[in-house]
Amino acid sequence: MSKLTVSVSPHIYSKTSTQTIMLDVIIALLPATVAGVVIFGIRSLAVIAVAVATAVLSEFLFNLICKREQTISDLSAIVTGLLLALNLPAEIPLWQTAVGAVFGIIFVKCIFGGIGQNFANPAITARVFMIISFSGTLIKVSSPVIVDTVSGATPLTVIEGISKGIVPSIKDLFFGVYGGTIGETCSIALLLGFVYLMIRKVISWHTPVTYIATVFILALVISGSFNTALVHVLSGGLLIGAIFMATDYSTSPTSYLGKAVFGVGCGLITVLIRFWGNFPEGVSFAILIMNIITPYIDKLTAKKHFGGVKK
Repeated sequence: MSKLTVSVSPHIYSKTSTQTIMLDVIIALLPATVAGVVIFGIRSLAVIAVAVATAVLSEFLFNLICKREQTISDLSAIVTGLLLALNLPAEIPLWQTAVGAVFGIIFVKCIFGGIGQNFANPAITARVFMIISFSGTLIKVSSPVIVDTVSGATPLTVIEGISKGIVPSIKDLFFGVYGGTIGETCSIALLLGFVYLMIRKVISWHTPVTYIATVFILALVISGSFNTALVHVLSGGLLIGAIFMATDYSTSPTSYLGKAVFGVGCGLITVLIRFWGNFPEGVSFAILIMNIITPYIDKLTAKKHFGGVKK
């Protein structure tokens, strides 16, 4: 008679691994990466290469020095470097790009124990660090090299320019033919990545949709203009932030309700900063702030375990 073997969880296993998830994220980012290089020129490739290479090398050296198991094969460092690069202007000095990548990997990810232990998204935190440290560089945006068009320094100037007729058309906003960072302008490319991640079931719709919807509704109420609200959605890095950064497994809530609350919170903070803040863009700060309060959201939205007693 065979014995009943009892073991601790997990009892259900999946073929999905950190590496496969990160590979899916990289694939989803490829349309925005290609679009960024086409729109902003070959200099974008240098920024992307430096960010990715520095991120991977930083993680490798940290693990080597601290005698930890090497984790670069899980591809998470590549994702961090790529996301950081896509949130930077093409003309940024390469040494600043490297500093941002080192900060994100070492001080936000590795020191806290590596992937799954970080308190905030490394790419987002690195960008906020760079905005504060290199504000003169980060508040500038790259101008498209494929067409002679108007580019604004920040999403706020894009919004202010609507009444003057000097902002990109909705068509240009969809295709990314306006000034911005490497990966934030081409909405079509970012939405393709979103569809891919949804099909692959890497992310759920709750955070991106509630985040984008909150920004749109609040901007519509405040401005009274549908066009202005749509421009707020399609510019300023909202899509790349909502789809690829606010959905980070380690730093966002686990329950569907928590993800929705997280998205609404990000949207509210983004709008507050865009309309009344002193910083050029609210997406990075909004996601970072919500990352910090994610444990509290998880606690408030946690479901009662089967057979458990409500305290």
